Amino acid sequence: MILLTVRELSRQFDTEPVFANVTFDVHSGERIGLVGPNGTGKTTLLRILAGFDDADVGSVERHPTTDIALLEQEMHFESARTLFEEARSGLSHLYQKQDDAERLAEAIAAETDDANRERLQRRYDSAQEELDRLGAYNVDHRVREVLRGLGFQTDEYDKPLVEFSGGQQNRAILARLLLRSPGVMLLDEPTNHLDIVATEWLEGYLSRCESAVILVSHDRYFLDRVTTRIFEMNNARLTSYTGNFSAYWRQRDERATLLERTFEKQRDLIAKTENFIRRNKYGQKHAQAADREKKLERINQVELPNEIATPAMTFGSPSRTGDWVIDATSISKGFDTVLFEDLTLRIHRGDRIGILGPNGSGKTTLLRTLVADLAPDAGSVRFGTGVKVGYFDQHLSSVKADIDAVEAVRPHNQPEFTPAMARSLLARFGIRGDLALQKVGAMSGGEKSKVALAKVAAQNVNLLVLDEPTNHLDLWARESLERALGEFDGTLIFVSHDRYFVDRVAAHVIVLEPDRWRFYEGNYSRYVEFRKNQSLEASLSGTGSGTEHVNRSTEASASISAAPENALKPKRKRRFPYRKASELEAEIAGREEQLEQLKASLADPETHRDGERAKRTLQAFEQTQKELEEFYAHWEEAVELN
Repeated sequence: MILLTVRELSRQFDTEPVFANVTFDVHSGERIGLVGPNGTGKTTLLRILAGFDDADVGSVERHPTTDIALLEQEMHFESARTLFEEARSGLSHLYQKQDDAERLAEAIAAETDDANRERLQRRYDSAQEELDRLGAYNVDHRVREVLRGLGFQTDEYDKPLVEFSGGQQNRAILARLLLRSPGVMLLDEPTNHLDIVATEWLEGYLSRCESAVILVSHDRYFLDRVTTRIFEMNNARLTSYTGNFSAYWRQRDERATLLERTFEKQRDLIAKTENFIRRNKYGQKHAQAADREKKLERINQVELPNEIATPAMTFGSPSRTGDWVIDATSISKGFDTVLFEDLTLRIHRGDRIGILGPNGSGKTTLLRTLVADLAPDAGSVRFGTGVKVGYFDQHLSSVKADIDAVEAVRPHNQPEFTPAMARSLLARFGIRGDLALQKVGAMSGGEKSKVALAKVAAQNVNLLVLDEPTNHLDLWARESLERALGEFDGTLIFVSHDRYFVDRVAAHVIVLEPDRWRFYEGNYSRYVEFRKNQSLEASLSGTGSGTEHVNRSTEASASISAAPENALKPKRKRRFPYRKASELEAEIAGREEQLEQLKASLADPETHRDGERAKRTLQAFEQTQKELEEFYAHWEEAVELN
């Protein structure tokens, strides 16, 4: 069923349209990701669909039985309500039906006329059937389930909403909308203010819900797991792609390649036709020339795809440090409560460490403690030889609001760093032209983030410390940042909720959990797979909860430095030639895919009908397994010794 029909929609603020001639349908159960560079009108489109804004041209037709609700980035809530009351207001229609049924029951009890009582009884039975169909008898349980999923604790339910932080209030408004479950749910950056655990819960919830969903998000993991279709907004146009984010990213490249080829062929055809017309317009073939001229006028010329500008970010060539960069010994830190304690870690040159954990677990505090911005309550932190730290603060306090971008990025201890050099650096981070002369305080969040990243790059550091660097960046800026960090030869420590970013950048992860911290080899996906395997092994072996198992395995795997005495041991000799860990990871991914294909072939009965084919397939499978073992060993060596 079509729930929403959009035809020829256009909206314009200045001389150029934000978008023009936007046309699409939304069907029941569709989950659409709305993506595009910052400033292309994604939020404006959602507001028009919700009826909060008007288009200049075009129409939005809603199915008569379909309600539409928008989660905006700016909150609106009843200030006098508690958290639980605000969330349960999303189910007000069910509570109203419960109240109606209770009033019917009271009326039946008070009625003395048999005919009226029978009529009321029929209405009451019908109301009970409706309540049963809607699952209205466990509504409080549904409210608690959603609040838990979004990261709230039970003791917070009766707390007035005004006493919560802005991020928590946003989560409460999201809970209210999810419980309301409108026919079409419009979500503008729903994962803002959610940690990884809550984001994963939301992925599952949206994948199961019956509402059609249109969501704006820069979270590529989230888009991959939730969406069934992608709308890209760019250059005032909307282009539709089938499938999730990964399918869209692939189709986008394929479509661009096809358009470029078609454009080249059409250009050659036009050039040849024009040449024929020019040579024969007044000759014997003038009739043919005139015919081709008419055909040429009717050609719809193919337009080249509008490329989305990707900033060419770079952090330069860092100076060399000693073999180890940070040595943290038995450090602890807390404020009202202890966030982490007895944490011992030695970080070596070239390490790439991501710090994960739920909101409030102390990720930023750990980051600041490791770089001596905060003093530990216990233990000590030392820097290695020649370490120069560049710190990116998620609150962007490093760039002053009352100065322009050029002045904001210039290092005060480098008088030779000229305004021209600053403008060149800013351009590499996507801040060009007059924007570079604009006051930082007047910039958007994404523009401020790029200025802050450029300021770090200007310092020519060898230890990058980044706290939520992808906040406010669109998909294309995030990809550019990932590429720049992949090319950076120094050491990297960062905090991020962006799982896609962690996968692309991290070689190790530190996970902060309540009352403990754990170190894991590999990126986010390897960490998740490791935890799944540990839980499965614990379940099969009957060893109880996975916690103890994780503790033991983590201690065994923390080759980076589980204790000071381990860090002082001499490095082992190289067994394999030098290669970057990222290169080996790509090789491993290819071999793993090859192994899965061979496994599928071995499971295919057709393979075994040909004895020679079965033998070759088995040999290839065993050979690929051996190669994978070698690559795993090579990767472990690279992680430890590079």
